[in-house]
Amino acid sequence: MDADPDIDVLTPCEAWTAAVPEAPVLCRRVAAKAFRAGAGSSPLLAPGLAAAGAEMSITLGDDALARRLNREYRGQDKPTNVLSFAALDDGEMFPEEDPQPVMLGDIVVAFETTSAEAEAEGILLAHHLSHLVAHGVLHLLGYDHEDDDAADLMEGLETAILAGLGVPDPYSDAHTDDNMRTPAKK
Repeated sequence: MDADPDIDVLTPCEAWTAAVPEAPVLCRRVAAKAFRAGAGSSPLLAPGLAAAGAEMSITLGDDALARRLNREYRGQDKPTNVLSFAALDDGEMFPEEDPQPVMLGDIVVAFETTSAEAEAEGILLAHHLSHLVAHGVLHLLGYDHEDDDAADLMEGLETAILAGLGVPDPYSDAHTDDNMRTPAKK
């Protein structure tokens, strides 16, 4: 990839920057690394798409926002740690020669759920946020964890992305986030 995508980070939940002051910068760094790691083999992007033409947004919100969006778009009336809203659909590939920037989509991370998970797992909130952002970006690029092979591919990418940032493997036995795995992987 030629350059990093344009990444807009919104922080309507002030608890994020109180707990992780570098959260917006961290999100941009993780998202850019995840984009570079996943774009080349993305199911949705034509090979060679210049990253300078890609855009995404990350919202660091609260559980109320996540619950409302989860209810409206997934039919689940509960908060969740991360939601990804891909702008491209399966089978809708963004062509390399299109001169328009491509909006990959939006990621929303909920503070209370993410914070509680990090505390329960005994990990740094910044590390868990990094994992969720990488996970969300890969979803925007068309990766999923619907079956074991897809989950293994996505988890391998996440682990490599995070290792490059100095974040421990979130899928090791000592650090497992069941919300990120398919039922077959539990």
